[in-house]
Amino acid sequence: MTLAPTVRLAHASLLEILALLDERLAAGATSISLEVLDPEFGRGRCAGEWVEYDGQRYLHRPFRVWVDLAERRGLRLLTPRVRAAPLIELTFEPLDRSLELGALLRADDAPSRSERYGADSPFARVSKLEDPGFVLDLADALERALLPSGARVLDLGINTGDEFVLLRALAPVLADATLVGVDHSASALAVCRARFPEPRVELHHADVATLGSLGLGRFDLVLSIGTLQSPGIDGSALLRQIVRDHLTPRGAVIFGFPNCRYVDGEVEQGARMRNFRQPELGLLVKDVAFFRRYLQQHGRQVFVTGKHYLLVTGVVGAPD
Repeated sequence: MTLAPTVRLAHASLLEILALLDERLAAGATSISLEVLDPEFGRGRCAGEWVEYDGQRYLHRPFRVWVDLAERRGLRLLTPRVRAAPLIELTFEPLDRSLELGALLRADDAPSRSERYGADSPFARVSKLEDPGFVLDLADALERALLPSGARVLDLGINTGDEFVLLRALAPVLADATLVGVDHSASALAVCRARFPEPRVELHHADVATLGSLGLGRFDLVLSIGTLQSPGIDGSALLRQIVRDHLTPRGAVIFGFPNCRYVDGEVEQGARMRNFRQPELGLLVKDVAFFRRYLQQHGRQVFVTGKHYLLVTGVVGAPD
């Protein structure tokens, strides 16, 4: 393991810090430690403002800046260590890029397509229940949907059932709802059945592309998180089918588009293309724009929110 002494950078600019990190990483460093101003000494100040302490001046950065810097450079930020006031030590470690979940799913020894996101896949390590942004954005989307008591809800790509947990926790009106889930992974559905054994939860082992053949009827809410951009699924055609055949007149939709990737236990914001160092959002923007326009053309107000998942929420406004 290549280590280097802690570098005091209490007066360095962000450009100087970036240059130092890149230089150390290029040299093979596996741990980089910096001594910087403790952000608590600059509460309320913007990044780059000066803070005076005990006759000395220090450059302030909110802790969020360091978190963002680590994420954008593919680093893990360890728990800060307190040093002599007003300094703390921040240590960064490079993430193991071989442990990117997308790459593991694409590996030659990956399971069959139907089990690529199954209960034993690398994807099963990810819990939407522990992503604050997703939970809070979904709560807002559900509030906009104005769902009735006794609603029927369809989730395309339910997997192990995290979204059912959130629906019940975030929208009390859904306590007596009928929840219907569709997924092509038998192992994920087995986990979901164990979590939701009650009669008002219906699970269907099928590819979402065969939705029209399942005879499920119409719903007050259709949601699909991270599924409609999957290989082999024509998201545009499926959207048209959902609006035409599976929504009640006042039915709402919530579609989640992945805007992140998971690497070595960390989540990195931004849709990525293979061999691109930074996010490339062209395809994501194109798909979101199509969904937004189509839903508007079919009588829905549309809201686009989110961070790691962009949520496209289409609702019918409150009745006059």
